[in-house]
Amino acid sequence: MKTATMPLTALCDYELRFQSLFHEGRALAFPCDAEGHVDLDALSERARGNYLYARAVVGREYATPAVQRCH
Repeated sequence: MKTATMPLTALCDYELRFQSLFHEGRALAFPCDAEGHVDLDALSERARGNYLYARAVVGREYATPAVQRCH
């Protein structure tokens, strides 16, 4: 399973996960709060770009994101 996430300095409680529509096991996940709000200022430049891309292609490349508890 391949998952792209931003490196975290502290463990997160929740993540916003964008599951690929075409590649089983592939997803993009970002730390968020319980409501799914992602702190863009806390993301690296690369992670921010990935997050904005995933949001832009929901329904075409990625499924609607889901809020999940972090492991």
